Amino acid sequence: MTALLLASCLAADAQQVTLRGKLTSHQGKPVLLTADHKRIFLSGDEPTTGVLRDKRLEGADFEVVGKRKAPDSIEVDPIHTKAMFVWKNGKRFLVTYWCETCSIRTYTPGVCWCCQEDTQLDLRPADEK
Repeated sequence: MTALLLASCLAADAQQVTLRGKLTSHQGKPVLLTADHKRIFLSGDEPTTGVLRDKRLEGADFEVVGKRKAPDSIEVDPIHTKAMFVWKNGKRFLVTYWCETCSIRTYTPGVCWCCQEDTQLDLRPADEK
């Protein structure tokens, strides 16, 4: 039984991937176009999907961390793990959203929970603590 559990855990770890490409959509679904021109469909929890569908990120050099579900599909890790990044000028940025009025940061697009105004895309250096 222990060997089976260990094998299962190792198989789950083997599925973990980090993938980078151009964020776009295909037939209404979020897609990452890789450098070798492969189309990888992206899914995730509701807040993660909100980021993947954010039109402001369309065409971005985008990186995701997640689990491979099929050769052409990745489930991005949950939003609380901070598994989505944008690359600009050779630097990696965490995708965040900011309400200027209330000084509230969130990790998915939408309205501020306080003032109900739209949050702004606010890319933060990934190495910032």
